[in-house]
Amino acid sequence: MINKILLLLVLFFSLGLGAQEILFITKEEVLTRVRKNNNTIQMSKQDVLMAKGDFDQTNAVLFPNVGISHTAIATTNPLMAFGSKLNQGILTQEDFNPNLLNNPSQIEDYATRIEVQQPLLNLDGLYQRKAAKSKLNAIELQSVRTQEFIDLEVDKAYMQLQLAYKTVEVLEKAKESALENKRIAENNFSQGYLQKSDVLAVEVRATEIQNQLQYARSNIQNVSNYLSVLMDDSSYPVLQPSDSLNVDSGAVSPDNVPEDRADIKAMELKSKAYHQVYRADRMSFLPRLNAFGTYELHDDEIFQGDTDGYLFGAELKWNLFEGSKRFGKAKKSKAEYEKSRLKLHQYKAENQVELNRAKRMLEDAKNNLLLAKLAMEQSQESLRIRTNRFEQGLEKTTDLLFAETQYAQKQLEYYTMIFNHNYALAYVQFLSKGQIK
Repeated sequence: MINKILLLLVLFFSLGLGAQEILFITKEEVLTRVRKNNNTIQMSKQDVLMAKGDFDQTNAVLFPNVGISHTAIATTNPLMAFGSKLNQGILTQEDFNPNLLNNPSQIEDYATRIEVQQPLLNLDGLYQRKAAKSKLNAIELQSVRTQEFIDLEVDKAYMQLQLAYKTVEVLEKAKESALENKRIAENNFSQGYLQKSDVLAVEVRATEIQNQLQYARSNIQNVSNYLSVLMDDSSYPVLQPSDSLNVDSGAVSPDNVPEDRADIKAMELKSKAYHQVYRADRMSFLPRLNAFGTYELHDDEIFQGDTDGYLFGAELKWNLFEGSKRFGKAKKSKAEYEKSRLKLHQYKAENQVELNRAKRMLEDAKNNLLLAKLAMEQSQESLRIRTNRFEQGLEKTTDLLFAETQYAQKQLEYYTMIFNHNYALAYVQFLSKGQIK
């Protein structure tokens, strides 16, 4: 009874899976959609735009600061009233009367002012600009490396999908064999050649395969959903690869981590940025030279300008002492620079070790692949012999079931070894991928 219920559940699941949309897709199509829509890649592009905005802010070191204002005042302050009349060009001899000077009547002044400030020599600002540029270049390279990592994730997920379909294929063939063996066992039982326990053992094997098929089909949906997340596809279709899982014979990369790999170049540029910040902090001890100028229009009516005047000049400013603030800031930036150098050295060493480990993993995968293929072929031949003998009533049911189980297991192990080999190769290529020319 339990077996019948389980079979009905499996049938229901199979019908449900078949009713869903199945989309055939190639790895190139997945990569194209991922590179266009993937949220992680899009966020890395926004990081680049943020760094570009930080760099653009440093243009203030080179370009002038221009502002315009319109001010309206009404005053009886003696000094302000006299100055306002003077700015408006309406001062007369009577305005020098001491009584009028000390007790002026209210006067309105409307002033339009254009101000320009132009940096001429700000060495610390120039080095801050260089640091921002290095940071921008580093984040651009980080974005490149992010896309390379997502490409690796696509490779892995796509191969997992291929493996999932291979698993279903193997189990479906095992199911056919199990059903055929069940038919033969029932015939032999009816003729008195087998015991009831042998027939039950064959039925249990068929039920086990059905259960494994259920999990294998669930895995197809799981991997399809993950690929949909990578592609930012909210419809979550059941995906099916257009090609099958085969051994990848791609070229093996050099033994050393390339110096021009995107993430390593990014860390070098980050270290360079810290160095530029340190130099900027040292340059803050030097004077700054800035030019300035204003052009003013004054009138006693709003948005008018009967009189005008200008002022321009230059300022050399040298802030000699700010307690120990600048000394402490320079000491901190120097320590950050030294830390970035050590971190870069450590990162290179760790990645070289990881590449060495990945290469050994690839060699192990190649050896395991050869052994798995040999074991699969041997188990296949063993099953063929035992099946023939079982059909003639010369083989025990338990031996046949063992051979059948072993062959299915060796097939799954072989395809798993193909996946491990292909992923190990892709990972080695990822670790040794040079980017910058």
